[in-house]
Amino acid sequence: MNLITMEHLTKSYTERLLFDDTSFSISEGEKIGLIGINGTGKSTLLKSILGICEYAEISGSINFNGSKIGYLEQSISENSLDKKVYDFLFVNEDDYYDKINNYYKYLDLFNLSENILTQKVSTLSGGEKVKISILKLLLNEYDILFLDEPTNDLDIETLEWLEEFINNTNKPIMYVSHDETLLTNTANIILHLEQINKKTDCRHTLLRIDYETYVNQRLRKIEKQTQIAKSEKREFNRQQERLQKVIQKVEYQQNSISRSDPHGARLLKKKMHSLKSQEKKLDNVELTEIPDVEESINFFFESVDIPKTKNIISLNIKELKVADKILSKDIELDIVGNIHLCIIGNNGIGKSTLIKIIYNELRTRKDIKVGYMPQTYDDILNNYKYVLDYICPKGSQEDITKARMYLGNMKFTREEMTSEIKNLSNGTKAKLFLIKLVLDKCDVLILDEPTRNVSPLSNPVIRKVLSEYQGTIISVSHDRKYIREVINELYILRIDGLEKIDYNRLK
Repeated sequence: MNLITMEHLTKSYTERLLFDDTSFSISEGEKIGLIGINGTGKSTLLKSILGICEYAEISGSINFNGSKIGYLEQSISENSLDKKVYDFLFVNEDDYYDKINNYYKYLDLFNLSENILTQKVSTLSGGEKVKISILKLLLNEYDILFLDEPTNDLDIETLEWLEEFINNTNKPIMYVSHDETLLTNTANIILHLEQINKKTDCRHTLLRIDYETYVNQRLRKIEKQTQIAKSEKREFNRQQERLQKVIQKVEYQQNSISRSDPHGARLLKKKMHSLKSQEKKLDNVELTEIPDVEESINFFFESVDIPKTKNIISLNIKELKVADKILSKDIELDIVGNIHLCIIGNNGIGKSTLIKIIYNELRTRKDIKVGYMPQTYDDILNNYKYVLDYICPKGSQEDITKARMYLGNMKFTREEMTSEIKNLSNGTKAKLFLIKLVLDKCDVLILDEPTRNVSPLSNPVIRKVLSEYQGTIISVSHDRKYIREVINELYILRIDGLEKIDYNRLK
């Protein structure tokens, strides 16, 4: 039975279509992975179905069939952060007593402590905030769950918990995510929103298959269409070349023919008319186009030469603190050569704080060039107005030309190249940082969650480039594919310091 049915949904923002004539239904047990680059309308689609999208009109029909939909926003609202968990979960005392049995049933499932009700929401870790948000949805007994980026800020332990929750509940769930492992392990339907034709048009694909099957089918389709397009283009060029040679020959004959041979001149004129007709037909031939897809981003690092024995940094931190709060103690870490290193750990343990310390110690070194990609992009980008101000501050014509080439290779439109940075999506800002790291010819990359805002279909390209990078990588990530494919040293940060671990322990 369909719990919700949507037909011919069309929505635009300013003059840009986000989705057009989109129809689908949701039934019990379905887990719909909603994917696409930032700005394609994923969050907008969720909000539009719920009727809470204020910035654009939607047309089409939505039939809820009596179903109640629970919605998990990307982050808890500012108004709720000052509440105690009790007040966040329950409207009043009667509401608490009505739901108390279910509350304790879910408490064990969610691995939450009994005293969490008295804590302020703002004091919880990122993982705990996601858990109480989902718990609130379940206590209200919604029929369908919409989750918008539920994996943001989650540690690996909570990510694995979220997978189990999605797989074990009978409630249908539609969720937005960039996490390929989550999509692979949970989705049985893929809804893919795309912006095409230099982001002037939109396209959607809905298939009732798992994520890996979708990716493999898509790649085969792209490869086949690309081969056909290139073959057609080669044949078209050959035909044009042959035709032009014949036209040039006839033109030469026309210019050379004697006036005493009017019959020959008429024949040549007739032949030229036929050739021009062929040329016009050839100009109107519609060729198969090379697919316009988001994963066709292209970038690479130039050769980096760091000796394996070179000392990058030796850390010895007695107390890792934020304000007066001690996050971890006795941190020791020696990094040499071209190691690709990643630090994992529970939310709030101080991973971002630690690699920011590493960056500040390395940034003034004269013997290495260090690049930094923070978790919060605006920490750096707020210092720049336009895209080229950030990636090309010197502004020579040669530098600008090279920067524009890389922007084009990373699927920036002409408008985005000249845009103010504040108008870019987080996914586009992430690609901007990657371009900056390339153009600066960095020997050492310090990356805080480098793949978190990038489309799951673009992330394989980024992982491949980083895995082939010959310099040093010091990173924080909870992306399990990134850890397996890019990293060769994995550490976990705990209250008592750093411990080197085997990444085969990850699911």
